[in-house]
Amino acid sequence: MKAALLIAGLGTRLRPLTHSTPKCLLPIQGVPLLSIWFEKLVAAGVTEVLINTHWLAEQVVEFVASSTPAGLQVTTFYEPRLLGSAGTLIANRDFFGDDAFFIIYGDNLSDVDLADLHAAHRRYRPLLTLGTFAAEFPERCGIAEVDAQGVVQGFVEKPQHPRSNRAAAGIYMAEPAIFDYFPEPLPASVLDLSFDVIPKLVGQMRNYPINQLIDIGTPENYRLANGGLLCKS
Repeated sequence: MKAALLIAGLGTRLRPLTHSTPKCLLPIQGVPLLSIWFEKLVAAGVTEVLINTHWLAEQVVEFVASSTPAGLQVTTFYEPRLLGSAGTLIANRDFFGDDAFFIIYGDNLSDVDLADLHAAHRRYRPLLTLGTFAAEFPERCGIAEVDAQGVVQGFVEKPQHPRSNRAAAGIYMAEPAIFDYFPEPLPASVLDLSFDVIPKLVGQMRNYPINQLIDIGTPENYRLANGGLLCKS
């Protein structure tokens, strides 16, 4: 099984911490965030993961060389210019092959059980199983409308008047056919899953509720994460 772990963000809101350390290597209770995700992927049966790099990429490459757990093969993809979440995926289409794969935004910290997410995806095999969490401020998030059967029947990024509080968690499982819904990348374009792909999948996605999630990208949330707010899984 394969996964894409998207970690190339600049971490501008966390400066000065990220002046000299990439966001994905910031410690959570002493453990680099990237290590936490590596361990979760291995526990779920993932054997190959693609990670994108940009800011302080050499540190990430060195960490991968020294700290990748046994049983996991890591492919790094350097982006001189950030391509966006969907841009990274389409640029590496051949990596994913013909089986379902995880898509994870690696600047999140979550108690998610990826093996359970995989099992839920295999039950129905939608184009995308969309991990969601209950957002305190849904107007700041990508919001899914979910019917009684768990099918995502609407999706709007940062809606002015949210019709639900189920926010996209950046933790998904996709079928290879999802690439049929990606726009053709144009020169200098940045492609984003939430804007350019996920809205096209309405009616072909299923919801997967996630109990706890923190985007560590702000000083406040980083402090919360290090305070042990999330239960360990």
